[in-house]
Amino acid sequence: MSNCIFCDIVGGRAPASIVFRDEVCCSFMDTQPLNPGHVLIVPNKHVASIDDLDETIGGHLFAIAQRITRALRRSGVRCEGVNLFLADGEAAGQEVFHVHLHIFPRFSNDGFGLRPGPSYSKLPARDQLDDLAAAIRARLADASP
Repeated sequence: MSNCIFCDIVGGRAPASIVFRDEVCCSFMDTQPLNPGHVLIVPNKHVASIDDLDETIGGHLFAIAQRITRALRRSGVRCEGVNLFLADGEAAGQEVFHVHLHIFPRFSNDGFGLRPGPSYSKLPARDQLDDLAAAIRARLADASP
């Protein structure tokens, strides 16, 4: 796709510090890291949304994330924990509309965190959870690739 920085990186048209590359995906260092060692994994084929991501490719991205996470922990990078993060859609904070999985190395008091909204402490009733589960379950067949 034209005008996609991740497509440019995958295609060799933009510079990147490559961590891993195969026929399915490419991983590279984030240029604005939350912590040192912040890695991105992108599918080689342009896919804007997780809705359009082939399940096999999605699984592969997570398998590579596991390998990179193990490597991070052994690399000497400060890494007491790890967050995997995928923002899908503008409301979720997606800024580059090419699916990408973040690997954030974490350590105590690193200053980063996901903060819940004001309604987080209001626990829903079981019947509300059951109704939501039923509504989602009813649409699973429609959500198959």
